Amino acid sequence: MIRAVIFDLDGTLVDSNDLHAEAWQETFRHFGKEIPYGDLRRQIGKGGDQYLPEFLNAREMKEIRPEIEEFRSDLFKRKYLERVRPFPKVRELFQKLRDDGKRVALGSSGNSDEVTHYAELAKIGQLFETKTTKSDVDESKPRPDIFLAALNLLGTAADETIVVGDTPYDVQAAKKASLATIGLRCGGFPEDELRAFGAVAIYNDPADLLESYERSPLA
Repeated sequence: MIRAVIFDLDGTLVDSNDLHAEAWQETFRHFGKEIPYGDLRRQIGKGGDQYLPEFLNAREMKEIRPEIEEFRSDLFKRKYLERVRPFPKVRELFQKLRDDGKRVALGSSGNSDEVTHYAELAKIGQLFETKTTKSDVDESKPRPDIFLAALNLLGTAADETIVVGDTPYDVQAAKKASLATIGLRCGGFPEDELRAFGAVAIYNDPADLLESYERSPLA
């Protein structure tokens, strides 16, 4: 029986994945690196510690990684954050979980400020117990640290807890933490890719998951 749910945020509860990819492309361009948008978009869902090694060599990681991360963080807050919107029915889904006696946590590869902003945007601030961000752990997704930390804060067993996410990196991280994952298509990743990595069920978005609640793994 599922007693607790850990939600990813970017691409799962808020429509931000494309904006993050755009911000990364603008950032790399600022540092003289032209990287195809598709390549950048496919890696969205990882935190900077796992994302940047896909595009920087060892010397660049050592010499300019902090500068790149600082530039991208400032750029996203300044230019892109205000364009993020929540997906429909997020608050209603969280309220349904609360009414059903489920415990809820957030587990994001984003930074703490962004996570707080998204929670306010989706109006779920009073509907989850705890949150874990990349600021709280050593390594972000697809490493399991974020979900393990959230699981520890919830105090529930892995077989009583399920993750809801939108990227293969959510599914990979959850699997490494012995957690099952419900995949959502709204983050832009193919259903067959989410299933191939081990998602136990697939829905379009939070609204679809809410509508299908009684037939879903959440019930």
